[in-house]
Amino acid sequence: MKNVTETMAEFCEKIKFEILPEKVVKRAKLLILDTVGIIIRARHDVESTNSLISAVNKLDLNNGNCQVFSDKSKYVPSAAALINGTLAHSLDFDDTHAEASLHSSAPILASAFAAAQMKNCSGQELITACVLGYEIQIRLGLAGGSSAHYKRGFHPTATCGIFGAAAAAGYIVGLSKKQFISAFGIALSQSSGSMQFLNDGSWTKRSHVGQAAQNGLNSAILAGEGFKGPKEAFEGKWGYLNSFVSGGDLSKALEGLGEKFETLNLGVKPYPSCRYSHAAIDGLLELKKEINFHINDLEDVDVGLSETALNIIGCPLEEKQNPENVVDGQFSMPFCAALVLKNGSFTWDDYKLNLKNEDILDLCKKVNVSQDKQAEECCPKYMSANVKIKVSGKVYEKFVKIPKGDPENFMTDQEFEDKFDGLTSPYLSEGKSDELKKFMLRIDNANSIKSLFELSN
Repeated sequence: MKNVTETMAEFCEKIKFEILPEKVVKRAKLLILDTVGIIIRARHDVESTNSLISAVNKLDLNNGNCQVFSDKSKYVPSAAALINGTLAHSLDFDDTHAEASLHSSAPILASAFAAAQMKNCSGQELITACVLGYEIQIRLGLAGGSSAHYKRGFHPTATCGIFGAAAAAGYIVGLSKKQFISAFGIALSQSSGSMQFLNDGSWTKRSHVGQAAQNGLNSAILAGEGFKGPKEAFEGKWGYLNSFVSGGDLSKALEGLGEKFETLNLGVKPYPSCRYSHAAIDGLLELKKEINFHINDLEDVDVGLSETALNIIGCPLEEKQNPENVVDGQFSMPFCAALVLKNGSFTWDDYKLNLKNEDILDLCKKVNVSQDKQAEECCPKYMSANVKIKVSGKVYEKFVKIPKGDPENFMTDQEFEDKFDGLTSPYLSEGKSDELKKFMLRIDNANSIKSLFELSN
C-alpha cells in the first residue's frame, strides 16, 4: 500500500483547473451557490449566530480584511473561516456524501473563501481548491467508515473536514508536496468533533465545522511558513486512520484519485434536517399526495431506517418524539415526519412555526422508528428508508432507496436557484440576488472573487 499522506499531498500539489471534467466544474459551482444561500440566511436567522459573532468581536478578530457573507464587518482570515464555516452548517441544510456520511462544502468552502481573499484568487483557482478539498475529506471519510466513526462518538464532517480545509487553503496559497504533508500533520492534532451535542440540542455541531475550516486554514498557513508537522498523518501508528477509526480501509482513500471525482457523489438537501431523514420525508410526502388523507384519519406511522440512521435520528424514541429546540428537531425523525404529514412541505421557517405546535407534537407520538432490513442493505451507499402509515384502518407503504438530492436523483439548476431564493429573499433584493446567482454560476470566468462577497451585502 502506498503512503496515503504522501500520495494525497502529491495530488494536492499537481491538481490543476484544466484537468477537472466539465461536469465537476459545474457541480462545484452549484455547490458554491447552495452554500452561500445557506450562509446568508444563517447570518441573520439562527439562534447561535449572535453569540458566535459577539465572541469573535470580543477576541478582537474583527479587524482584518476578510469578509463574511451578508456581513459588512471585516475579519481576520481565521475568524472569517470560522464564521462562514459555522454558518454554512448552522441550518443543517448543506450538502452531504451518503457513503462517507459527512457534509463537505461547509468546512472546505469556508477555508477556501478566506484563503481566496488573502490571495485575491480567480474563480478557477477557487473551484480547483474546493474540488481538491472535497476529494481529500470524502476519501478519508470513506477510508474510515462512517458507522465505526460515529460509534466512537466522532463527527466526521469536522474530523475529516479539517484535512479537506487544509488542502483547499493550501492549494490557494501554493503549498508544495512537502508542505502539504506538514499541513496534514499539523491538522491531525486539531481534528475534532464530538457527537455529544445530540444529548441536549447544543450548538457545537455547527461550530465543529467552522473550527475545522479555521484550523485547516491555520494548518496550511503554518506549513507554508515552514512549521513542521508529523509525517504519515493518515496511516501512521497514531495517525488519523489508527487513532480515530481503528485502521479503516486505506485503499478507499486512494482508489481512482484524480480520475474518479467523489465531488460528483455529493448530494444536496431539499429539506433543512439531518440527511438521514430525507428518504423518509420523500416517501411520506408521496403517500400524502397519493392518498390525500385528512390528518385526523392518520392512526400510526412507522419509519424504517438503517442502524446508523436509527442511532442518530430515531433513538431514544421518547426523546425524539419530544424535541425542544431546533437541533432536536433537525435530528428527530418523528418531528420531521409529523411536520410533513401535517403540512405537506418542509422549509427552514417551519422550525420556529412548529416546534411549539401542540398538533405537531401530538402527531410525533404516533411516529415509531425502527431498523429496516431493506434500508440496511442499501447503507452506506444510500440513506434509504421504508415508511408505513395507517389511515382509517388501512396500511400504506413506500420504500425510497435514493432520496431527492442524491447524485442519481439530483436537484435541477432551477431547484438550486429556488432554494437560494427561498433562503435569501428576506435579506437580498431580487436584483441583487439575481446578480449574485449569475456571478456564482459563472465564477469560473471571474479574475477575482471579490465581488462574491460585495454582492451579498
